[in-house]
Amino acid sequence: GPLKSEVDARGFRRTPFESYHWELGRARQTLEEHFGVQTLEGFGCEGKPLAVRAAGAALAYAKTTQRSTLPQLDNLLTYSTRGYMTLDAATRRNLELTESMRGEAKHCLLGVLDETQTAMGARLLRQWVGQPLLHLDILEARLDAVEAFYKNTVTRLELQAALKGLADLERLTNRTVTGSAQPRNLGALRESLARVPEIQLILAGLLRAGLENPPEPLHPDDLDPCTEIHELLCAAIIDEPPAVQNSSGFIRPAFSEELQQIIEKARHARDWIGGLQELERERTGISSLKVSYNKVFGYYIEVSNANTKLIPKDYERRQTLVNAERYVTTELKEYEALVLNAEERQLDLERRIFAQVQQQVAAASARLLALGRALAHLDVFVSLAEVAVRHRYVRPVLTMDKDIHIQRGRHPVVELTLQDEPFIANDTHLTDDSCIHIITGPNMSGKSTSLRQVALITLMAQIGCFVPADSAEIGLVDRIFTRVGAQDEIARGHSTFMVEMVETANLLSQGTSRSLFVLDEVGRGTSTFDGLAIARAVVEYIHNHPKLQTRTLFATHYHELTVLEALLPRVKNYRVAVAEEGEKVIFLHRIEPGGTDRSYGIYVAQIAGMPRPVINRAREILAELEQERGRAPVAGLADAAPLPQLPLFAEAPPNEIEQRLRRVDVMSLTPIEAINLLFELKTLLSTTEEADNANSGD
Repeated sequence: GPLKSEVDARGFRRTPFESYHWELGRARQTLEEHFGVQTLEGFGCEGKPLAVRAAGAALAYAKTTQRSTLPQLDNLLTYSTRGYMTLDAATRRNLELTESMRGEAKHCLLGVLDETQTAMGARLLRQWVGQPLLHLDILEARLDAVEAFYKNTVTRLELQAALKGLADLERLTNRTVTGSAQPRNLGALRESLARVPEIQLILAGLLRAGLENPPEPLHPDDLDPCTEIHELLCAAIIDEPPAVQNSSGFIRPAFSEELQQIIEKARHARDWIGGLQELERERTGISSLKVSYNKVFGYYIEVSNANTKLIPKDYERRQTLVNAERYVTTELKEYEALVLNAEERQLDLERRIFAQVQQQVAAASARLLALGRALAHLDVFVSLAEVAVRHRYVRPVLTMDKDIHIQRGRHPVVELTLQDEPFIANDTHLTDDSCIHIITGPNMSGKSTSLRQVALITLMAQIGCFVPADSAEIGLVDRIFTRVGAQDEIARGHSTFMVEMVETANLLSQGTSRSLFVLDEVGRGTSTFDGLAIARAVVEYIHNHPKLQTRTLFATHYHELTVLEALLPRVKNYRVAVAEEGEKVIFLHRIEPGGTDRSYGIYVAQIAGMPRPVINRAREILAELEQERGRAPVAGLADAAPLPQLPLFAEAPPNEIEQRLRRVDVMSLTPIEAINLLFELKTLLSTTEEADNANSGD
């Protein structure tokens, strides 16, 4: 089916699994048996049959392939996209959330925000970046926590030092639950628990600094130090435990009386064997007598042939050599057994003790995991506060309306990569009266950066982060769509233009009035007139459709679209300022109201190193094309005759076009069908006008 084709196209591996596992009754039974309940109501699954089927099948698969992980599955949570901003794959890629376009982890949003000190914090921050929130109260609580550390530098620095090098409590705890922990893991857990009281003292300093009602987990009481677990690990595990249990010595002898007896008996036996040589020399009078050991015969007493007449009766011959005889005694064999078996007995006992300790730690897994989550949150809050102080971020104001006001906003990643020049900040004001911004300007002038920075500032605000701006008021966004850049998907048979159209169709069909659209160069992948027609139709569709009227940033080189400001009330024109000095062009990177009719593409080609003859010829051809088209200058755009508009929701003059429109159910059209219809009607209009002109000539 379609899903199989999609999986194969993306190169994912598939494992066949029996379909009956997805049957509702079977899935419900699997879940109830695993969690030991008679109903799934307590997990919030009642009335959600598809969720039950998916969870039941996943659990059945885990039982078949990964039984050791089942003890970790101690809870079932329902996930709803209604609580989170939706981000599709194209948006994650275009905004470079967790990696850059080149696959680098450094030059991306996560790389800027991640100053975490622990693996738990880094994991949580990555989750937050990928799941911006829609709940205003939770976001305000996060911002309160970040602000607490933002304003208390000493506390922030002390916590960073205390958190640095802290072990991954979540993963260590899960290892104890599955029984796969090793001595060094429990040692790391012990050292991490030892730091919790210090962290509690640091958080108490926030209260002394006057912070009232600190949000979780900023109150010292929110951290459970798990004192008895720490004491258990201190008593049982040596200070520097080995990575694995290959040899004995990782359990403290004093922790077990039996273990201590084994060690003491083995030590006494070694001491006795060590003194046996002198003892037997005195007893036998044989000064050359030796006590030795080899792996074949163990411990033995060696006497030369010249002294065999002095051998005591209790000596038992073990081996005959050319010049000597080797003997053992009953007592030596007993002590030998103690020494040789002690290591094996000690290792076996230590492994059994370790397993018992591991089970006791696993029994407290819920408390340890809660502590791990609290420390991860602390780590993220401290990290976001540190970034905010270091890069001059401000706390955003979040609202439930649809306006976005950003004063002197900056791109969080690009501003850190600029070394020779300062980043030029820009304002953005998206309101009901100005919800669609058409942004024109030269290549390399910063249009795409400006578009992305608005989307990133909005996203950062909705993860509970301060933002790079002088001030920001963000009306919560339910989804960010980006149509930026393009690449083909050969495996799926999609050209660059097809990918562009699919992404555009997706945002037109899935967007809402609370979404944010970021569109860059829509229609550039085809012929000029086709691209212009599609671009204009998309703007009109967003503006006119009653379910959209979405906040939109639309960057384009189709300067003809600037006439829409005079035709559509919620469309406003903006341009990137440019200064010209002879043949030299200076990009000011400043967004200002108004339109432009030049892209300065030839200048960009020149500074890219294009040969001079090519540049000169390009200028000649451009002059000829402009003369043929009679292109109006920027100042005359408002006075130029507007392109005929084909509104989706207004009546047209009575002609063939009207008849076509009356037969169409507009609300049932898909975005692509709507675009195709508009293009056909425009072609029909052009044909009609040409026929009228021909008739007038006759």
